[in-house]
Amino acid sequence: MFDLNTILRPHIITLTPYSSARDEYTGKEGIFLDANENAFGSTLDGSTLAGSTLDGSASEEHYNRYPDPHQLAIKAKLAPIKGVRPTQIFIGNGSDEPIDLLVRATCTPGSDSILILPPTYGMYEVSAAINDVQLIKVPLTPDFQIDVPAVLAAILPHTKLLFVCSPNNPTGNLIDREAIITLLTHFNGLVVVDEAYIDFADTESFTALLDQYPNLVVLQTFSKAWGLAALRSGMCFASEALIEVLNKIKPPYNVSGPTQQLLLKALNQLPTKDAMVAQILAQREELIAKLLNLPLVRHVYPSDANFILVKFDDPKAVFDYLIDQQIIVRDRHRVKLCEGCLRITVGTPSENEQVLAMLKTYANRLTTTV
Repeated sequence: MFDLNTILRPHIITLTPYSSARDEYTGKEGIFLDANENAFGSTLDGSTLAGSTLDGSASEEHYNRYPDPHQLAIKAKLAPIKGVRPTQIFIGNGSDEPIDLLVRATCTPGSDSILILPPTYGMYEVSAAINDVQLIKVPLTPDFQIDVPAVLAAILPHTKLLFVCSPNNPTGNLIDREAIITLLTHFNGLVVVDEAYIDFADTESFTALLDQYPNLVVLQTFSKAWGLAALRSGMCFASEALIEVLNKIKPPYNVSGPTQQLLLKALNQLPTKDAMVAQILAQREELIAKLLNLPLVRHVYPSDANFILVKFDDPKAVFDYLIDQQIIVRDRHRVKLCEGCLRITVGTPSENEQVLAMLKTYANRLTTTV
């Protein structure tokens, strides 16, 4: 039976969190003289006293008041969309914040370890390095799936976290669901399923299993399908007990007021998000089909994300040529199992056509110089 307290750092369990002014008084109306704010407004307000309300109804031009430290309005609106309870949601400064908080909450520096499955998202390794936590790497199989026996064999007594990115970055594919469930069943630590690209995949989110597996953590983001990368806002879904821990150790006001107001607006635009996803999926399939017709393309990997992993004979030369044409893709050819590959994000129809045109031009140049 999984017990969260057995993997938390002991001092985290007994930690008394910082109590902000907005924790001590949760009302929305009144004369607020408790947080040492500037009662006269802000340099951006333009004139007189700013409003006193603290919820999303206040004018967006009023920046002098601290925001809700727990983003309760966002969680209330997000919960039914994701099929979870508001108390199972943590909102962070991007998904990178909960990644770092999970490491800090569970891993004693110089003693504990986390396990990752390369090739994968690079911030797991960076967070481990920043926190002086041992990193265990078990590569995916050549078809980009989990080598379950190898993972289970690599787990150490002090391994606290196991990160699984699905759909995976940079390979683009979904990780086998049953393999992840096997890890949830046999690993007595937290299994963190990073679903940054889940909106582009034809599958159910692991959030549906939160109540079944207390050691499951699911990460998602507003950066991709919602088109809100500039807001730096991510979602973490987990047991109420773990969410309480993350709230205890996060900075008091980790999500800004303007970001919260914009997220509330975005959550009212679910059909717009779904329409954009549909366009991206259509463009993804068209781009894959056209890439496969190019002679310099050696392989196009199946994608469940909003990007495509493409293999070339000389990826560095192709990358440099595209850069010269001010077309920026991601060079992944030095990444294990991604040798020879560039990662290409699905763009607008016009952008995709420009990429294809430049690749055709490059191929023609190769032909004429041979």
